[in-house]
Amino acid sequence: MMLVLAESSLELVPPEIWRHPAVLRDAERRGKKPGEILLDRARHHGAMLGLKDAERRGRPDIVHMCMLAFQYSPLNLAGRGSMAVHTIRDVVVRARPDVRPPKNYNNFVGLMEQLLSLGRVPAEGEPLMTAEAKDLRSLLEEAGGRWVVLHERGRRVDPLELGRLLADSVVVVGGFPHGDFKNAWLLEEAEGVYRIGDRPLDAWQVVSKAVTLAEIALGLI
Repeated sequence: MMLVLAESSLELVPPEIWRHPAVLRDAERRGKKPGEILLDRARHHGAMLGLKDAERRGRPDIVHMCMLAFQYSPLNLAGRGSMAVHTIRDVVVRARPDVRPPKNYNNFVGLMEQLLSLGRVPAEGEPLMTAEAKDLRSLLEEAGGRWVVLHERGRRVDPLELGRLLADSVVVVGGFPHGDFKNAWLLEEAEGVYRIGDRPLDAWQVVSKAVTLAEIALGLI
């Protein structure tokens, strides 16, 4: 399985709100410039009110939980998976399969700030994680040009059948808190659109359950 967390709410604070008091206070408290810190609705709610697509932005915690669910999974530990995070700003983040993201959220934030600022971590030597400008279509074409989407309005199939399908596919999950994919072609051109259960699920739950179904199909658990 290759997991693509698409249109994810992960970005540095955009220039249009650098001068907002909430951003300035947060940057000063952390000893950084406004453009060097992650946009986070929990800390920058007031500043984000005028941002375009504000309801879809400022949720790096979604990426954190999804990365924890995937990178620490038996699927990834067995070398049977990979993960790419595509952000709302068309940046693609990749981590080596052996990389274990920080479980502490504050440590994760610091790591992502360094990654998005430098394009890699660590700054020197063999990179553990990279970030590069790339749109979603380019990423999916690079991955083979064939993908399935997990979506709340997708088709319901037998869980074991779904697990077998996911284990051998590029699987796209939305990494944003509200709304639907901005890239409408993603659903239109997908090989299949499926759902897990009959209730809408948070992204990290979708990732966790998708990984588990693939692990069962592969005999890993």
